[in-house]
Amino acid sequence: MISPLKALNYLIHQLESDIVTIDYRVRGFTRDVNGMKHFIDHEINSIQNFMSEDMKSLYDMVDVNVYQENIFHTKMLLKEFDLKHYMFHTKPEDLTETERQEITAALWKEMREIYYGRNISAV
Repeated sequence: MISPLKALNYLIHQLESDIVTIDYRVRGFTRDVNGMKHFIDHEINSIQNFMSEDMKSLYDMVDVNVYQENIFHTKMLLKEFDLKHYMFHTKPEDLTETERQEITAALWKEMREIYYGRNISAV
């Protein structure tokens, strides 16, 4: 079977994404030797089924699927991050603990807003 789902782990790993949105839609059909149409030629109930366990351990994931239409959607949010990957011309260890906490909180807020697709008010 040729499927873009088989490349997911590689692509996500290579892109090092914090937030991932994956849409997979099965289009068209194929016929068997008896002429019967098959609109999906592989078993799928979640995009997550095609991800490795180590990939799943890195992200919080939510599925929104429309099985009747062969539409599968998975949203992924990185569970943990290292602040040094987000700093430009500054090292986290050069900041005070309070500054690190404030920047980390702002990053989490930004990531959650992108993940959920809505603004989150400050508490």
